Amino acid sequence: MKKTTVKMMNNLKHTPPIALTIAGSDSSGGAGIQADIKTFQALGVYAMSAVTAVTVQNTQKVYAVQEIDAQIVHDQIACLFEDSVIHAVKIGMVSSKTIAEAICEALKKAEPANVVLDPVMVSKSGYRLLKPEARQALVDLLFPLASVVTPNIYEVEVLQEQKIITVEDMKDAARRIHDMGVANVVVKGGHLGGSQAIDVVYDGETFEELNYPRISTLNTHGTGCTFSSAITAFLAKDFSFPQAVKQAKQYISGAISNSLNIGKGQGPTNHYYIYRGRVCS
Repeated sequence: MKKTTVKMMNNLKHTPPIALTIAGSDSSGGAGIQADIKTFQALGVYAMSAVTAVTVQNTQKVYAVQEIDAQIVHDQIACLFEDSVIHAVKIGMVSSKTIAEAICEALKKAEPANVVLDPVMVSKSGYRLLKPEARQALVDLLFPLASVVTPNIYEVEVLQEQKIITVEDMKDAARRIHDMGVANVVVKGGHLGGSQAIDVVYDGETFEELNYPRISTLNTHGTGCTFSSAITAFLAKDFSFPQAVKQAKQYISGAISNSLNIGKGQGPTNHYYIYRGRVCS
């Protein structure tokens, strides 16, 4: 077959929206880069990835973390932007200052339209995924690049050094994070307790509370990663910020409701629940 014919056939193929996840690998498959890729693909977005770290973990705990060389992290990102149009970026686990610097340098050159930053700091089992010296680098280097920042209440407490007890505390924290130069903030309230799972959404002017009934399950591994990557996917599909967050909230609520009994600890959400057992193509 002639090259010109092949090129014409390629032009007829569907080109989906593309999202890039920059995050750590979870060997159990429920969180991190694996959760991001599953979420992107389930929501009809082509997934690309840049690995920042490899973790040794299962559903019970994180045992160890090995960072990827900072230059390799930078080059993973840079080569993808040189080759493809990427519609949204999600940043997850950034464990060190040097990794933050590498991501910052690569994204400043690429200038992506949508960047969702999920400041992963501590695993559910208590393993610190962010080195103390990296916290300020995260704020100084990556917050200014973010369209949306999505901390949970524990991450807010580390960032703000304030205790989060009420929804009003969440709103106050959202204001403070916005004042750091972030356009949109989603404070995830899944750890707050109560009958409702409440997330606070702030765009610099107005607050919105997203309320869903709390789902009684132990299988919540990777919920934060999945929620933030769902926001990324909908932004890649050109949804507005408010609509992207609402659609993502609906998706994560369904994924938790249909969670999977895998492992001896906290099992994962079901990223493909919307396909009712069929594999997403």
